[in-house]
Amino acid sequence: MPAEGSTTAPPDLASKRPRASRAAVVLGILAALALVSALAFLLVGARGSWGFVLAFRGRRLLALVLVAYCIAVSTVLFQTVTRNRILTPAIMGFDALYVLMQTAIAFFLGAHLLALADPHLRFIGETLLMVGFSAVLFRWLFLGEERSLHLLVLVGIVFGILFRSASTFLQRLLDPNSFQVLQDTLFASFGTVDTTLLGLSYALAGVVTLVLWRLGPALDVLALGRAHAINLGVDYAPTVLAILAAVSVLVAVSTALVGPITFFGLLVTSLAHALVGRSRHADVLPAAVLLGVIALVGGQTVLERVFAFDTALSVIVEFLGGIVFIVLVTRGAAR
Repeated sequence: MPAEGSTTAPPDLASKRPRASRAAVVLGILAALALVSALAFLLVGARGSWGFVLAFRGRRLLALVLVAYCIAVSTVLFQTVTRNRILTPAIMGFDALYVLMQTAIAFFLGAHLLALADPHLRFIGETLLMVGFSAVLFRWLFLGEERSLHLLVLVGIVFGILFRSASTFLQRLLDPNSFQVLQDTLFASFGTVDTTLLGLSYALAGVVTLVLWRLGPALDVLALGRAHAINLGVDYAPTVLAILAAVSVLVAVSTALVGPITFFGLLVTSLAHALVGRSRHADVLPAAVLLGVIALVGGQTVLERVFAFDTALSVIVEFLGGIVFIVLVTRGAAR
């Protein structure tokens, strides 16, 4: 027994302190790297009028940071609800749905509408459609009886194949000029972000953040599973629906800004869990966001200033994310 007056901590508390300090150190390092990436993006290679350069690059920086935030937060929360480390909104067919929406607009309304339509109206329409799709799909998958991981993956693959097949069929019926216009909207581009949507995008992300902030205490409980969450007093169905609606809005925001990205969320969330060493959302969420900022802002800086746009960042991100997905599947990391 410890002597009277001893300050020895209980074993469980003592074991948690190293991991807590590790998370704080990791977050500090990631924050410093994210700041360096942002400064490099703004300042490296800048010539001419500083007022123009900083304003132009600043808007792109804000867009990249918002995309990193939306993808990281939506992926972490989606994995919390599904209780596994493999599923992401993109894997469940969101990117294929975006491609189908753009293709349908070009086919039925004309490709010129994609180039000339008010981007704000397009953005609002895409957001409403994606939220509606998620409401139908997620309500069946996650609010009913417990579903197996195999069923969830299968449903995502089936919807993805369905949407892509419909898109391919409609694209084959388009004339070459319309197809060329459509193709420009279907590939993720971090170099030509539509900054006209920044105001609306930040407003939507801000509203979603406020909602998630109110739900914050329930996130760690939801990660325990439906039965445990209900037993611990969480109003399960409304809470999950609110989270899934928030995920849908965040995915719509990021997709509208840069286009569909399949594996980026899986990449940053997997690295966040590995670096932080524990699953508390207070640690994983900021780590995933900071990793997203480092990857997008730092990666775009290197590609623009060092490689002079010789390759696309989305290609590298999807390649690395695909490798992470294969590793997770082969190791059976889903939970």
